[in-house]
Amino acid sequence: MIRIKNDYNNLTPEEYLQFEEKSPIKHEYIEGQIYAMAGTTDIHNIVSGNIYTIIRNHLRGSDCRVYFTDVKVRLEKRNHFYYPDIIVTCDDRDRETATYKSFPKLIIEVLSDSTEAFDRGDKFNDYQTLESLQEYVLVNSKHQRVET
Repeated sequence: MIRIKNDYNNLTPEEYLQFEEKSPIKHEYIEGQIYAMAGTTDIHNIVSGNIYTIIRNHLRGSDCRVYFTDVKVRLEKRNHFYYPDIIVTCDDRDRETATYKSFPKLIIEVLSDSTEAFDRGDKFNDYQTLESLQEYVLVNSKHQRVET
């Protein structure tokens, strides 16, 4: 992630959400600071898309919903918003917000060289503050490994 140095720092969560709606690139939000997200590779997208499709088919007919790449997770206790690769939520409260979810049951991250340490470290610790979260899954497409 790259911190943006401009007038868009020290934003409230509401200001961030308004900024993000108009932005052509995605940003994660950490305690008022916004960080531009790097683009992904074709392999990253293929792996994420395949996992999304499998989960979506599995959840068909249930009260759960799966989201792919462009929906944020809000960590209210930490004052953060992240963009996981895949989110599953079964909580009706998450239907009230179109651009972010606050009660995920499952979060999946497909690892990349530039984000692996953050996904395993600070982001993992932050996600543990979500009472609804039952599983955090890391997918390493380079080594064909899945970690929970």
